[in-house]
Amino acid sequence: MYLFADILVDMTEKEQLRELIQQILSYRDKNSLELFLKALLTPKELREIPTRLQIVKMLKQGMAQREIADTLGVGVATVTRGSKELQKGNFSDIQE
Repeated sequence: MYLFADILVDMTEKEQLRELIQQILSYRDKNSLELFLKALLTPKELREIPTRLQIVKMLKQGMAQREIADTLGVGVATVTRGSKELQKGNFSDIQE
């Protein structure tokens, strides 16, 4: 629980994620969304999240996990995580 401006807020992680998603969906243009993400995320997070998207795209193209890891400069475990999510059927809407 957090006390913020005299309002008691007790949100679950799921509720917090839904709030974040709703906030992201509220942006009507790319520039505003980019500014929001730059304000919200650290520079490291801003590099890591797009890299994870590239991992999924490369996996969908059939690239080997080791090759992806070497190309993007990430650990094999990071690539394996993306591969496992892909095997679960996630990322079906992401284009190669």
